[in-house]
Amino acid sequence: MEFRRNECLEAAVRNSLKLSAITVSLLTLACGGDGDNNTPPPMPGGGGGGTANAAPSFTSPASANVQENTIGVFYTATASDADGDTLTYSIGGGADAALFSLSSTGDLSFISPADFEIPADANTDNVYEISIEVSDGSAAADLGLNVTVTDVAENFAVRRVTAAASAPLSLVGRTGGDVLVGERNGVIRILDPATGVFNTTAFLDISASVGAAGEGGLLGLALAPDYDASGIFYVHFTNAVGDTEIRRYTRSAGDPDRADAASGDVILTVAQPDTNHNGGWIDFGQDGLLYISLGDGGGAGDPFGNGQDQNTLLGTILRIDPASDDFPGDAERDYSIPADNPFAGGGGAPEIWAYGLRNPFRASFDRDTGDLYIGDVGQNAREEIDRIEAGDGGLNFGWPVREGTQNYTGPDDPAFTPPIAEYSHGSGEREGGSITGGFVYRGPATALQGHYIFADFISDNIWSFPLDAVMQDATLSSESFLIQNSAFAPDAGSLSDIVGFGEDTAGNLYILTITGSIFVIEPTSP
Repeated sequence: MEFRRNECLEAAVRNSLKLSAITVSLLTLACGGDGDNNTPPPMPGGGGGGTANAAPSFTSPASANVQENTIGVFYTATASDADGDTLTYSIGGGADAALFSLSSTGDLSFISPADFEIPADANTDNVYEISIEVSDGSAAADLGLNVTVTDVAENFAVRRVTAAASAPLSLVGRTGGDVLVGERNGVIRILDPATGVFNTTAFLDISASVGAAGEGGLLGLALAPDYDASGIFYVHFTNAVGDTEIRRYTRSAGDPDRADAASGDVILTVAQPDTNHNGGWIDFGQDGLLYISLGDGGGAGDPFGNGQDQNTLLGTILRIDPASDDFPGDAERDYSIPADNPFAGGGGAPEIWAYGLRNPFRASFDRDTGDLYIGDVGQNAREEIDRIEAGDGGLNFGWPVREGTQNYTGPDDPAFTPPIAEYSHGSGEREGGSITGGFVYRGPATALQGHYIFADFISDNIWSFPLDAVMQDATLSSESFLIQNSAFAPDAGSLSDIVGFGEDTAGNLYILTITGSIFVIEPTSP
C-alpha cells in the first residue's frame, strides 16, 4: 500500500503543479491514506464500527379509548430506539387520519371533539383508524392505532314540571323564579317550576276574544324589557274572526299576580285570509324593539302570493317600536317605525324586518348575542332554521321560490338567504314533518352551552347543534344534528307533540307539549 500511495502523489504533482496543499490532502485520502481503502464509512446515527442502524420500535399500545367531547391530548405515542437517536412522530395515514392532530413528540388529539351520538369515522362505528409513524431520521416504523370513542352521561336531566296545562304554547320567566304560561284557549297562568303548581287565579283570561279555529289561539307572549317596573306585556293571538291581533296589557297595580284586563290596547291587527300559517311568536330584541312573526296567510304553496310580496305583512318578521305612535289616526296601528327598518323609506311595508317565510311559528333570540333564530315550517319536503344576526334587516329567505335550500316554485335567486340548518320530511331519527323552533341554550347545564335546541312536532325527534358549526351563508344538514331523544328522556311522561320552548330568567329551558305537559332541563352536577 505504501508504493501505491507514493505513485498516486507523484501523478498528482505531474498533472498539476498548482494543486494546493488541501487538494493534495484530499487526493491522499481518496487513494487510501488510512492504509485501507476498502473500509466503509460508519453508518449515521451513532452506530459506528460498521454496525447497521436499528429502526425504532413502538412501545405504546395499538388501541385507545377516549370519552366523547374530549378536548386536547388523549394519547401519547412512545417508541424506543436501540441507537439512542432522537425520534419524531407523524401521521402516516389511516381511514380517519384527517380528523386527528399529532405533535412531533407523539401527542394525539382530535381536531374537533368527537361526538358519540354522531360518529365521524369512516365506518360510523365510533372506532377511528389512524396510522402513526416514528422516525429516527434514517429508519422508521408504523403503528396502526384504533381509537374508540365512548359515550358520556350528560350533566343534565329533564324533569316534568306539570301535566296540568291546557295546550301551552308560550312560556316566559319573571323575576322571582315563577313563569307565565300562555295557553291556546286565551288564558295566561302563573306556574311555580319548583312545585309544578299553578296559581289558583289566572294572571289574564282573554278567552272571550280568542278564536282557535285551525291553527289559531293565544300563540305568543312577551314581557316588555322594563316589565318589573312598568308591568307591561304583549300578546299575539287570533281573534274571533281569525285575524291576528297584537295587544298590550299592564299588570294590576294592586296585585303583581294579576293583569289588568281593562288595560288591553290593540296595537296591530293583520287580516288573515285562511285559518293556518299565523306565525305566532313575539318578543323584544336587545335593541328594545318588538319583533313579531307572521305566516304567509295559509293554504298550500302560498296561494295568496304573500311570501315574496314586500308590501304585505304576511310571511314576515316585523320590527316595531310600541313605545310611540306614528299612526295616531289608525286604530289598528299603535306603534312607530324604527328608522333603520329596511323599508322605512319606501319600497315595501315599513314594519318588515325580514320576509320570504312560510310559517315562522316559533322563534327566539340568543340572549348572549341578540341573534334571532327562526323555525320556519315547511311545505312538502324541508323544515328549516333561519338566522338573522343582530341588526341585519332586509333578509329574504326565499319562500315560496325556495323551500329550504331546494326550489319550490322557482326560479331560484342567489340573493336569497339560505337557512343555517334544514332536515327532510320522513320518519327517521333525523327527519320530521313540522319544525318547532327552539332556543340557543344559555342555562346552567354546561354540556348544552352554546347549542341550539329544537324539535319536530310530527316525528317527536329533538335535536341540537353547536353554534360553532354554523355559518350564516351555509346550511347544516341533519347529519350534523346531535340526536337528543335518549339524553332528554324525562323522569315522567314523554316528549311528544312538542309545540314550544321557553326560558326563565336564569336561562333554564322549558319544553311545552300540546297535550299539556311542561318539562324543564336541569343540571345534575355543578
